[in-house]
Amino acid sequence: MLLAEISLFEIISNATYFALAAAALWGLYCIVVVWTRVGQKRFKSEEEQDVFMDDIEQMLTTGDLDGVIEYCEGDTRAIPQIAEMACQHRELGYKKARTYVMDRFQRDVMSDVEYRLSWVSTMIKSAPMIGLFGTVFGMMGAFQTLATAESVEPSLLASDINIALRTTACGLAIAIPLMILVASVNIRISKMEDLVGAGLARFMAAFREGLEAKPQSRPSAGQTNEAVAVQAPNR
Repeated sequence: MLLAEISLFEIISNATYFALAAAALWGLYCIVVVWTRVGQKRFKSEEEQDVFMDDIEQMLTTGDLDGVIEYCEGDTRAIPQIAEMACQHRELGYKKARTYVMDRFQRDVMSDVEYRLSWVSTMIKSAPMIGLFGTVFGMMGAFQTLATAESVEPSLLASDINIALRTTACGLAIAIPLMILVASVNIRISKMEDLVGAGLARFMAAFREGLEAKPQSRPSAGQTNEAVAVQAPNR
């Protein structure tokens, strides 16, 4: 009976450590995913975004929306994707195209970021609770040792108390760094939103002008050769 109780105690203790490790790894994984995703969706600097927007505005001013699509194709950053989607759905008109791209940005980017951060928040709350469970369970083991043993060995009692204190320490050691990392990620997200907002305002103003502008047709290869032949001096 005593061996069964000891075995059960060890199983629950190991399960507590496993739960703490899983909470730490999952929280850290979600942080890395959010950090990487935010980095992929923003320009490295405002100057780099301004250079990109200058090129986009130049094409939109002439009504070259197809050129914008080609220019943004394959770019995974938020502003190029928004510009590409807006130009692809230009038949919806300015207001509907704007609503469409904003909904897509919210659904494809921000919703995933918020989903990951909600998991991190859950791990921050869960880790101390799991540690508290280990504390309570360790103290139960210590009292069980006191109640069943005629002469208490200090090593057995210290082992139970050690488990109780260690799980609490592990829970706090997991929650505190995750809280600091979440704060850093939130700052990074705020910078991304400010940068994307500035670029979006510029693009939408130019996009409206591009819809109103008369698109200039691109000369075909045959027309280009004919123009060169006409301009070439007769010898």
